[in-house]
Amino acid sequence: MEIKELESALEGVLFAAGEPVAVERLCLGLEGDRPTLDAVAQRLMDQYSYDRRGIRLVKLDTSYQLCSAPEFASYIRKTLESRKPAKLSQPALEVLAIIAYFQPVTRAYIEQVRGVDSSYTVGLLLERELICEAGRLAVPGRPMQFRTTKNFLRSFGLASLNDLPELPTATQEEAQLTLQLESALQRLQRGETEEAADGTQGEEAEPCDSSRFC
Repeated sequence: MEIKELESALEGVLFAAGEPVAVERLCLGLEGDRPTLDAVAQRLMDQYSYDRRGIRLVKLDTSYQLCSAPEFASYIRKTLESRKPAKLSQPALEVLAIIAYFQPVTRAYIEQVRGVDSSYTVGLLLERELICEAGRLAVPGRPMQFRTTKNFLRSFGLASLNDLPELPTATQEEAQLTLQLESALQRLQRGETEEAADGTQGEEAEPCDSSRFC
């Protein structure tokens, strides 16, 4: 398949999928090798950005997805009347930070760090698809572990977990750890809000209602 045809095929597949598609799956379906596919995806990213198109091709860890350009978010919401999800509460942001930086972790570990019951908050983050189950820990009782999802990366504008803000020098035993974790994710949210703001300052960026619009 020629490069131009591969570009069009990749664009069509991602548009039809409406969600992140793993690179390995794309290589299999488009009958191409990974270096070529990554190069074609980068060309599309650059093209969409340079032409100020209404869509963007984004890389989420080892997957690619088509989504709307953040600068047009206000028009999309106004036209489609999509409702922004409620902002994350302080406890939810704190739990999410612990999972993001130390995953996979059990609920018991989260509660040990925070010092309070976190079952409701973990359930809320599962419902928002910001975290997911990551298998059971091989200890007595086999507690469930949790990790962040691709939706977490997309919602916070990250390509991978390596893009998380660095934490201040701290050990897990220090009393200020959860505050530092929370502060790091808050900075990340504020940064994304400034890039994708729809004219309202001070609001934190929210996860998308649809995998096609963010």
